[in-house]
Amino acid sequence: MNARQLEVFRAVMRNRSLTAAAEALHVSQPAVSKLLRHFETQIGYTLFERLGGRLVPTPEAQLLYRDADRIFREIEVLRGLSDRIRDKQVGLLRVGASAPPTFALLPYATERFRLRNPGLRIVLQTLSADAIDEHIMVGDIDLGVTMRWSTEAQLRCESLGKAGIVALMRADAPLAGLSVVTPQDLVGHPLISYSAHAPAGRLLDQAFREAGVQPQVQIEVSLSIAALPLVQHGLGIALVDGLVPWREFGDLVVRPFQPEVLLEIVLSRSALRPQTRHGREYARDLRAAVAALSRQN
Repeated sequence: MNARQLEVFRAVMRNRSLTAAAEALHVSQPAVSKLLRHFETQIGYTLFERLGGRLVPTPEAQLLYRDADRIFREIEVLRGLSDRIRDKQVGLLRVGASAPPTFALLPYATERFRLRNPGLRIVLQTLSADAIDEHIMVGDIDLGVTMRWSTEAQLRCESLGKAGIVALMRADAPLAGLSVVTPQDLVGHPLISYSAHAPAGRLLDQAFREAGVQPQVQIEVSLSIAALPLVQHGLGIALVDGLVPWREFGDLVVRPFQPEVLLEIVLSRSALRPQTRHGREYARDLRAAVAALSRQN
C-alpha cells in the first residue's frame, strides 16, 4: 500500500466512477483502473463491485475509506503548510545580540528582512556575549551578534566589520571642543569605561600604557549603554564602543579616541547544525547594516 494507491481509492470513493476519478486526478481512466486492481491484489479483498452499471463500494471499502480520507485531509494540511513555508508566510527566526548591535544593526537588518518576509515571526534578545554562545549551542537562538570572537569550538564565527572606541561626554564637558580625544587629554578627568578584564578594557589599557598614561577608570560598566545615564548626569567621560548611535540619545558629544582602538563585530552560529535559509538571509541583512553604518560614519 502506498500514498498513490490510497489517493486513487479515495478519488473513486468520492466520485463513484472511474472516469470521474480519473478526471479529478488528471490521469487516464485505464490508469486509474489498473492502479485500483493492483491495490485490491495487494490488500487481498475487493473494494468495489458493479451493480446495475454502478460502481458500489464494499463494506471493507467503507471501513478503509474513513482513515484514508482522514490521512489525505492531513496531507492537504501539510501540503498547505509546506507551500506557506516555501512562500515565506510562516516560520521563526531567533537572534541574540549584545547591546551595541541591538541598537545599531538590528533595526536596519530587521526592517530589510521583514520587507521580504512579512509573515515570519522574529524573536530578538539582548544578551551578554557568553549567554549568546550558550543559547546558540543549546539551540535556543539561530544567530548571535557580539563585539568579540568566541572561543567555543561548537560555534562558527564571522567578522562583519569593526567599530572604534569613542569618547562620550556632555556638551558642557571640558573636552567637548576637541576633534579627537587622546589618553593624555583624559588625565585628571573621571572616566567611565569597561573593566580591565573585559576584551575592550584590555585593549584600552594597552593604548593607555603605550601612551605612557595610567588610566583612571572610576566607574566600570559591563555594557556600553549603561554609560549613557552616567554621562548624562555629569559623572564623567565614557570610553565606549562607537557602534551604538549615541547622538540619538540626546545632546551628547561623541569624539573619536586616538590611538584607534577597534572592536570586532562578530556574527556567530552553530557549527553543528545547518543554518536555516532565514538565518542566511538575515546574515546578509546584517552585513548590509554594517555597510550602511560605515557609509553613514
